[in-house]
Amino acid sequence: MQKSILITGCSSGIGYCAAKTLHDRGYHVVAAVRKKEDKARLISEGFDSILLDINDSSSIIAGVEETLDKTKGQLYALFNNAGYGQLGAIEGISTESLRQQFETNVFGVHELTNAILPVMKKQGHGRIINVSSMLGLVVMAYTGAYAASKFAIEGLTDAFRIELRDSNILFSLIEPGRIKTKFLGNAQGSRDKAQALADLNKNLDKENSQNSSNPVPPSNAADKYASPLALGPEAVVQKLIHALESSNPRARYYVGFPTYLFAFLKRILPSKWLDAVMVKFAK
Repeated sequence: MQKSILITGCSSGIGYCAAKTLHDRGYHVVAAVRKKEDKARLISEGFDSILLDINDSSSIIAGVEETLDKTKGQLYALFNNAGYGQLGAIEGISTESLRQQFETNVFGVHELTNAILPVMKKQGHGRIINVSSMLGLVVMAYTGAYAASKFAIEGLTDAFRIELRDSNILFSLIEPGRIKTKFLGNAQGSRDKAQALADLNKNLDKENSQNSSNPVPPSNAADKYASPLALGPEAVVQKLIHALESSNPRARYYVGFPTYLFAFLKRILPSKWLDAVMVKFAK
């Protein structure tokens, strides 16, 4: 029987790569997006696509109903990929913007997962994979809002996994480092981002001017984050495939050298030393 999977955030990046790879692998992929034009494009490429905005409860309900209609009431897996990041000093981000960060990255994931769980319980199995981040393990300056939301996803997923351990519904986290996606562009487009990015650039350029032994030309945040360590989204999808197809999927999948490194350093270093390493890495 063909396995079905609902993937959120499929307009580009990790979500699109996952949808294409799994579709080619024989899965029945339901690719969820927020915009009508993205839905039309995905349908033209041969995908089953739906509109689903994880910030909107009515959209979640309608999206789940449409998904189950397409999959004949069965759903093997849910890949909670949709999300965005806010950049800037945490003291400069309004409480409302922080709340919006959690609405998308945490509360929407929780609500969609809860809407899918009764289906998986009824069929007696299922897999739910949530995208976290290296920043769900450690924090870099000027990423506090995003990191806080990913720390929350870590705890939320752990709670689901422990509480449903006897249900045959398996939960996994994928924790990427820097991935080549539109993450920075999307961050720039959300509330308070213009000022947040200006703060980020100001601080980064100030730090750069004080570090004349390793100068970097002043630029924008996207340029600063264009790391040679960044991997393509297919690196995340490789871990996703293991989480979907292994008889014993892992609770956590690290993606990229920085995630492995910082997870190790967090276990062995005092907080002050780890802070110093993270400041150095950010530069």
